[in-house]
Amino acid sequence: MAGLLLQAAPLKLYPLFADLSRRAVLVVGGGAVAERKVAALLDAGAQVTVNAPALTPLLRQWVEQGTVAHRPEAFRETWLDRVWLVVAATSDRATNALIAELAGLRRLFVNVVDDAQLSSFHVPAVIDRAPLTIAISSGGQAPMLARLLRERLETLLDHSLGALATLAARLRPRIRLRFKQPAARRRFYETLFAGPVATLLRQGREAEARLAAERALADPPGASTGSVVLVGAGPGDPGLLTLRGLRALNEADVILHDRLVSAEVLALARRDAERIEVGKQAGNHHATQAQIHDLMRAHASAGRRVVRLKGGDPFVFGRGGEELEFLRAHGIPYEVVPGITAALACAAYAGVPLTHREHAQSVRLLTAHCQASHDTLDWSALAQEKQTLAVYMGVAELATLQSKLLEHGRAPATPFALVENGSRAGQRVVTGTLAQLAERAQAHAVRSPALLILGEVAALAGSLAWFGAPPLGASIRDFGEAGRAARARPPARQDDVLAALHQA
Repeated sequence: MAGLLLQAAPLKLYPLFADLSRRAVLVVGGGAVAERKVAALLDAGAQVTVNAPALTPLLRQWVEQGTVAHRPEAFRETWLDRVWLVVAATSDRATNALIAELAGLRRLFVNVVDDAQLSSFHVPAVIDRAPLTIAISSGGQAPMLARLLRERLETLLDHSLGALATLAARLRPRIRLRFKQPAARRRFYETLFAGPVATLLRQGREAEARLAAERALADPPGASTGSVVLVGAGPGDPGLLTLRGLRALNEADVILHDRLVSAEVLALARRDAERIEVGKQAGNHHATQAQIHDLMRAHASAGRRVVRLKGGDPFVFGRGGEELEFLRAHGIPYEVVPGITAALACAAYAGVPLTHREHAQSVRLLTAHCQASHDTLDWSALAQEKQTLAVYMGVAELATLQSKLLEHGRAPATPFALVENGSRAGQRVVTGTLAQLAERAQAHAVRSPALLILGEVAALAGSLAWFGAPPLGASIRDFGEAGRAARARPPARQDDVLAALHQA
């Protein structure tokens, strides 16, 4: 019928993993694509011959090392007689078509790069956790989709799975002998793959993991053992959550999360995980921390996998050390996943380098969330120039911070950048000088969560800002000129730059 476009049914492939160890494979072509194909074949243990007059530098190196055989002359049909597999990777479709036809006559599987119609096998997108291998194929129809799926799965699958698969393979004969019934065998594998053995392998403690597996095989536990993972959620942008943190969230049965953990980060967790907010209330931190300890113990004792999700990093003003001490005292298995702490994230998203060879050779992280904190700080050391102060939880104490630093000699013209909701959609940056700190914070109604960055580097916030709205309190033009001046002048004249910023 005129006007109709007839399309063949989508090709359905039979999934197949080939053992090419010590088997001959011919690759026709010597360019970058052929190089990638050869690398994968060598990784599988194949004996590769490359047919091409010219080779990439890496292919040439492999030839010189004897890793790959080389035939520089024109392709010959007889070269197909003793190979198991053929890859056609030339830039000429007619040559590729001829190779595919001749290989087909010999019942050889052939892959023609970027030509699904001429190929009798397709190279999938691969996730390698050897000996565990996951392959994704679109039958050559949508290779970018297969690559995207591979990238997503890569984020979910820990690299320790390879070691876990190797351990399971070594124990498999004894497991089959120990557990005659499939149901009992399945339960043991579930414990092996999701319990303490898997945790030890993730922590790089292979010898202990083998001993734990041996003990479990000799005396299988009656009930599964729970565990706790302290996970740093970062400052709020879900893109800053680490891969290990994402995996932990997708394995969790229970998530105990702080009030400041963003909804976007929580949305990445397993859908059926129980979420419990355990944010601390002002004036009641000690009681709330005790409740958190009780919740961790109760859920882990019930065999659940618990994620203690903390804003920023668990070990930077996060009481992570206290929580580990509690878990260790009660014999509860634990591990820690670091997070990007607020000082790093807020500074980066505000365009402020915490250190700079002309302006700051050190950075100090401190908290000043209550009046009692002030008595423990070395104000004389904090007032020294050429260093950056990153102050956590200090919004309510900005006036006191300002007066203490000025009293101990910090220059009134020292720049600051106050970053509210750093890395989040509502990020605001208020800039100015130490002499203006409390006044400008009040004028712009800065609220927690906010991080104070104080030091010469904060002058760069205007010229290097890249995320969110321009800084408040000084124009981009003013700070841009000051920033350029700071970079152009020698260090001995930085006081002039700071004075200019004070007037901005």
